[in-house]
Amino acid sequence: MAEKLKNYIGGEWVESTAADYIPVENPATCEVLAECPESTAEDVDMAVQAAAEAFEEWRSTPVLSRAQYMHHFKNLIEDRFEEIARIAVEENGKTLDEARGEIRRGIESIDFAMGVPFLMRNDGVEDISSGIDETTVRQPVGVYAAITPFNFPVMVPLWFLPTAITCGNTFIVKPSPQTPLSMQIVYELLDELDMPEGVVNLVQGGIEAADAILKHPGIAGISFVGSSPVAKKIYEVGTAHGKRVQAQGGAKNYIAVLPDANMESSVRNILGAAYGCAGQRCLAAAVAVGVGDAYDQLRDELVKQVSNLRVGYGLDETTQMGTVVSAQAKERIESMIQKGVDEGASVVVDGRNKAVDGYENGIFVGPTILENVTPEMTVAREEIFGPVLSLMKADSFDEAVDIINASHFGNAASLFTSNGKFAREFKYRVRAGNIGINIGVAAPSASFPFGGQKDSFFGDLHGQGSDAIEFYTDRKIVIERWI
Repeated sequence: MAEKLKNYIGGEWVESTAADYIPVENPATCEVLAECPESTAEDVDMAVQAAAEAFEEWRSTPVLSRAQYMHHFKNLIEDRFEEIARIAVEENGKTLDEARGEIRRGIESIDFAMGVPFLMRNDGVEDISSGIDETTVRQPVGVYAAITPFNFPVMVPLWFLPTAITCGNTFIVKPSPQTPLSMQIVYELLDELDMPEGVVNLVQGGIEAADAILKHPGIAGISFVGSSPVAKKIYEVGTAHGKRVQAQGGAKNYIAVLPDANMESSVRNILGAAYGCAGQRCLAAAVAVGVGDAYDQLRDELVKQVSNLRVGYGLDETTQMGTVVSAQAKERIESMIQKGVDEGASVVVDGRNKAVDGYENGIFVGPTILENVTPEMTVAREEIFGPVLSLMKADSFDEAVDIINASHFGNAASLFTSNGKFAREFKYRVRAGNIGINIGVAAPSASFPFGGQKDSFFGDLHGQGSDAIEFYTDRKIVIERWI
């Protein structure tokens, strides 16, 4: 019988009050790995109360001591690195190399949190007036929560939790019910740190738990990553209930390739960007725009190289692309491919009905390429979140920029070129939060904010970097005179 997962509240593993449980399946084998509780508003309230009770003790813990916990936390993750990677593969479907890369990026966020004692420093002015000094101090706010997605079950929670708690806040994570096991292991490691009970809490579940987090008066702020419709709702409902909200939404990331680009390098990068994690990431390349004479060579080389990608079970070290996360995702992706055909696109590489020997029940969608795509088509406008790359033509650099800027998404955009003038123009003119120049996946390091514009982000302060320090602290102005 599959294990029924518990919540971690107030320093203890506790059973949820949920009546219903969701099976957590390995998408390559359809084996049930565990059962995730549909945690209730009561469970969320218990977590909030525990976090609130821990806050005063935790905020008064010296910031250098809080940072030391992050040193220990990093070492514990390193010790169980391969085990965590394997669990991420089993519940998500990605490859081992992708899971390892995800964990490494999560560790970068822990490294960043170690710098909080420096990053929380502020400035001041003596004698701002006669005998009066004025300074600023940063203080933690209270209880924060993160609602995180299935596609990076380790990395995304670590974007938020380490910085938030090192700044002196207490924290609740609600991971995706599709991939809850990675966070269970991470919280086992957090439990080993012996922080005050209630500093970190884990509530498993789905919509009811998320809704309770949005509306609970004891939660000061929410970090979210997911689709744009949900991100917009999170932002609207959360702010309506007086919370700080940073909500990272969906994407339709364009890559433009100019005739002067190094085509071999461009294609290699585009393949990784389009089909890494089976296209299930917010920085995935969704549309490749060949400019002028670049188009035919780009198309031919992409079609040639895609046929060499090895699709299979992510735990096989030779696999280059794994499964999609669920049967529902597969159905949605394949229906979007058909939508493209119905609107006039041509399927030049078809990943539908992909079968893998030995994993006949696996939820696979093979790498797909659509040609003759135009800007008004659904596949050019809406997020597919799967291994589907659309090809478009542009007669000029200016037309390519116009095509990219017409998208209502603004997560990322990349340009491949050897021309510095075009590179500068692209950075200057394209309305996207993360820009890549000869980079397929424009993923900011942990010390830089994760950009996002238009319908790809709702809020004022992004995750990571200096924005995270702003989001997880309040600045207090101190004006004092001693006579």
